[in-house]
Amino acid sequence: MASVAFIGLGVMGYPMAGHLRKKGGHDVTVYNRTTARAEQWVAEFGGALAKTPQAAAAGNDFVFSCVGNDDDLRQVTTGPDGAFKDMKQGAVFIDNTTASAEVARELAGQAAAGGFGFLDAPVSGGQAGAQNGILTVMVGGAEDDFAKAKPVIEAFARMVGLMGPAGAGQLTKMINQICIAGLVQGLAEGIHFGKRAGLDIEKVIDVISKGAAGSWQMENRHKTMNAGKYDFGFAVDWMRKDLGICLDEADRNGARLPVAALVDQFYKDVQAMGGKRWDTSSLLARLEK
Repeated sequence: MASVAFIGLGVMGYPMAGHLRKKGGHDVTVYNRTTARAEQWVAEFGGALAKTPQAAAAGNDFVFSCVGNDDDLRQVTTGPDGAFKDMKQGAVFIDNTTASAEVARELAGQAAAGGFGFLDAPVSGGQAGAQNGILTVMVGGAEDDFAKAKPVIEAFARMVGLMGPAGAGQLTKMINQICIAGLVQGLAEGIHFGKRAGLDIEKVIDVISKGAAGSWQMENRHKTMNAGKYDFGFAVDWMRKDLGICLDEADRNGARLPVAALVDQFYKDVQAMGGKRWDTSSLLARLEK
């Protein structure tokens, strides 16, 4: 059992922290900007509640965060009441936010200067993966920090991999999102085409999902897409945030992302349709409007 803090109890962080407590058996202290959410978590899982990120981090071996973006991450780490102000020597800070590689490298440098470790560790698997404790975690950072943190991270993951030095976890997550964007658009176009051709979509997917066209998106999203139901899963707003990170990084490293840039604009159209919180599979709705 380790002493652990978790900062940020959103749709992902809430169940992830719960797995650390119930499955991992760790002593967990939580912080959330909305205190009522943290009180709800403590009532459900036990553990302790802290009033600031700094208080949450104090004395703990591992400190996790899962917040919104780069600015939120800086606020909870190096802000006035940030966790970095009271990290224990030799502790490890694990950030599960999908953020930029730039901020990961920045915070890793500050952590090293403070005598503790930092891992950028974004996740894939969505809300269902977090609830079921089967997330994929892509990690950047030092090997010794990773070795210490991996058994703790495994409480909410089925795959945890060290991808390279600081920032490598975020870069790997960017590749994940780039691939998903193309897959979902292709699936949306395929279903749209099939409907216009008068085919039975369920029969079509049952066959092609067993061949080269098969994917997680096809297996897990085709039924709801075919039914026009998008009120669940990974929101369009979040995907646009992630694709923005990808496109910014591509500007820096010279990569060409024509499909990702195009699909990002398609998601902008979905937002204009009122689909900001729709699941990312709502690309089909844009074709059928």
